Amino acid sequence: MAKKDGGSSIDADAIRQLADLLTETNLTEIEIENGGGRIRVSRGGGGGHFVAAAPATAAPTTSTEPAKPTGPHPGAVTSPMVGTVYVAPQPGSPPFIKVGDSVKEGDTLLIVEAMKTMNPIAAPRAGTVTEICVKDMQPVEFGQQLVIIG
Repeated sequence: MAKKDGGSSIDADAIRQLADLLTETNLTEIEIENGGGRIRVSRGGGGGHFVAAAPATAAPTTSTEPAKPTGPHPGAVTSPMVGTVYVAPQPGSPPFIKVGDSVKEGDTLLIVEAMKTMNPIAAPRAGTVTEICVKDMQPVEFGQQLVIIG
């Protein structure tokens, strides 16, 4: 069991589970924060090399890019988990939604598959779909914008 600077221990099983999730979802990096602790697991281009880090604080970065707005769009529906998005109930079927569609609260917008479980993503409110931010079979991160409802 490894220790980080603050003296609290890092859960090796959690790192293994995150590494397995990276492989399963074909992502290159995942980071979780729980109870003030943070674990980031990433893999190199070879697919088999994993690096785990538990930074105490985020290092300041300098960038020439303009600052992005903080937080998601006000009408955004975000992913509640890491997984793979499916826009239709099954391959070859029409998508659940299209831009311009009216949805009501509780309508299924997309499916996010996580750990071989299909999780329907329901509309949190009624409105009109103004943007679909993901493509079919795209890997998504926790909190990533999926759909914007106006």
